[in-house]
Parts: sequence; structure tokens; C-alpha cells
Amino acid sequence: MSTLPVIEAPDWYETIRLGDDVTLIHEPWIKPFFRCNIWHVRGRDRDLLFDSGLGHFSLRRNVPLVTERKLTCVASHTHFDHIGCHHEFPDRCVHSAEAAILADPRNEWTVADRYANEEMFDGPPAGWDTARYRILPAPAGRLLEHGDVIDLGDRAFEVIHTPGHSPGGIALYERKTGILLSGDIIYDGPLIDDVYHSNIDDYVGTLLAMRELDVSVVHGGHFPSFGRVRYRRLIEEYVAGKREPGCHLQGS
Repeated sequence: MSTLPVIEAPDWYETIRLGDDVTLIHEPWIKPFFRCNIWHVRGRDRDLLFDSGLGHFSLRRNVPLVTERKLTCVASHTHFDHIGCHHEFPDRCVHSAEAAILADPRNEWTVADRYANEEMFDGPPAGWDTARYRILPAPAGRLLEHGDVIDLGDRAFEVIHTPGHSPGGIALYERKTGILLSGDIIYDGPLIDDVYHSNIDDYVGTLLAMRELDVSVVHGGHFPSFGRVRYRRLIEEYVAGKREPGCHLQGS
């Protein structure tokens, strides 16, 4: 019986440069369902990092791109696969509804207790021990609300509060380009609405509010990016599925 090769830190991350000075950083040895998309956006005065991955290996030490310039690190939400390296960046932002979790990221609050184990990996990272996995506290210096702006100098990303997957979920929308960094509220894969502090009513309401957003490309929290047509189809499919006979929304 063959065993999977152990992956060392220098081989853990992969960067893929896309258009509009957007770069995908991801951890290719994690299975797609669990693999967080970490988004880096280059700005004139500073860069943006949207999410920071599992946190087992240092992002700063292994991905030079994130140390080249001043950088604002934003959490789309506080599930473990999105905030593992937030403590490495001093300029940190999170929605106010999940600020307490980012400051005290217990496994039961970040759903690490449910998902963070060796079953996540196609190639196990060196030194992984499920029983010892913890995210380090990363209190935010700025608490975000709906309508706030992340200003990069020549680029501005508007904060959209996206409760449903989690209460303090956010997306970032650049109106000038139509780029949507959507986090886990919408991506091209199975949408999750049954984990700790998820709420299906909120999920439906959020997607209905976001449906007419003028997007050109959506960079989600998981799986490949997609365009406007797929965006609306994914929203319609989720909402329709929750309105089918026999599928009762929470509180209904």
C-alpha cells in the first residue's frame, strides 16, 4: 500500500496571476472542497489580501508576494480555512459580527473541529497533527460594516455584508471593474449552510439582494472563478432549491 508523499513548506503554496493585478494564492495539496482561495490584489498605495488559508505553513515566509508592499489583510469570514495566517499581518480587518472569533479562534467556533483533519489533504503537510491544530489569535484593528470601503489608492473595494454562511461574512466589490471577491456566500460548488452559526433565511436574503449586482468576474472563496451568467444561475439554483416543497426555511 503506497503512502502519499509528505509536502514540505516551500512546496505548499501556489500562486496564479490573473488579470487586473489579481493573483490567486492557494494550497493545491488540500482537496478542492476544503481549499480556500486566497486573493491578492495590487493597488497603487497598498495591496489587499482577502483571506489567508489554513495557517499550517507561514504565508509570509513562503509567498514573497505578500511581503513586497504595505498590505491590508481582510477576512471574508472566520472559518478556519480562511484565517489561518491572519496573525502574520498587522493590518487586519473583519466584519464586526465575527471580530470576537478572529480574536479568539477556538476550533468549535471556526468549524475546525468538524473539518480540520487529515481527510482534507491530497498530500499531507509535514508536521500536521489534527489534535494539535489551532489558529493563533489575530484581533482586528478595523471592524468592517456594510458599505465601508477598502481603499488601495487607485482602487476601492466596497464591503458587502453577506450573512448566511456565517453571520459576519463579507464580499468585496470593485464597482469600476465589476470584480467581486465573494468569500463563501457564492462560489461554483456546493454552498454550505449547515455549519455552526449558518442561517438559511439569511443566506437566501443575501443572495437575492446580490443577484442584480453588475459583476464581470467572481473570485470565490473556493473553486474556479466565473462570470456574470454563471453567477446569476448559481444564485437562482440555490434560492429555488430552498423554496421547493418540503424544504422549509428556518423559522418558516
